[in-house]
Amino acid sequence: MNHSTHSFHQKSDQIVSRSNKTLKLVWIFSSILILAIMFALYLLINSGGNPIPDISKQLIVVVTPSWNASKGSLYRFERAESVSDWELISEPVSIILGRNGLGWGRGLHKNPAQDEPIKMEGDGRSPAGVFKLGDAFGFPSADEMKMLKISYKPVTDLLECIDDVDSRHYTKLMKRSAADTIDWNSSEIIISSPTAYHFGIIVEHNTTDTQKGAGSCIFLHCVSANGDSTAGCTTMDRAEMETLIRWLNAGADPLLVQLPLPVYRRIQHDWKLPNL
Repeated sequence: MNHSTHSFHQKSDQIVSRSNKTLKLVWIFSSILILAIMFALYLLINSGGNPIPDISKQLIVVVTPSWNASKGSLYRFERAESVSDWELISEPVSIILGRNGLGWGRGLHKNPAQDEPIKMEGDGRSPAGVFKLGDAFGFPSADEMKMLKISYKPVTDLLECIDDVDSRHYTKLMKRSAADTIDWNSSEIIISSPTAYHFGIIVEHNTTDTQKGAGSCIFLHCVSANGDSTAGCTTMDRAEMETLIRWLNAGADPLLVQLPLPVYRRIQHDWKLPNL
């Protein structure tokens, strides 16, 4: 082998060596980048993020001293824009919840802590988390409530909420006449509780992508005559309930946030919740 041939092979080996090093560095960098992206996605998915939609301009906040407390306070807030601060518009009012307190429900929030209670059918807990609000209902006629800014269902002897976990109408508030078949053995007959249900609002807990046995028929409604705790609803005085219904505006996408106060403090920053 002459000198020129040896020099050529030597340069070729150097080029191949540099190429291999470059490919190795590219592979290492790509692997680190992919791992970083995967880790970021993991954090994003598991953090739950902020479940409060930007479009929401009305917020009802209910807090209790602990997971097992059945009494607490309700606050009402408004904001002009998604970037605006929440403004308190009323003094807090006393409320009564489920007899066993709160448990994470199924709403707009995600990934509750594993060591905290989860709302289940018949557990006597009100759902914790962030929830949309549905229609209002009550014993006054539609004409009496025609100035409302949310949909309203007058109570009739046919209006009931289905809590039978085996029914395909599970969690639905509906007129019996609207069902093609009656496939339930248990329901909440609204007309049978004229004091408690004089005014009510549907809490959209477990009503979307409904999970069997995760809890049903959750309302904001009037306190019962003796002020007892509930099976899972949130109650208040009739006058406060009427004020709430007349304040709500479907166009403002109102939300309900219910949490024990220590949990509220823990996630207040992440969810951009107002100061209490």
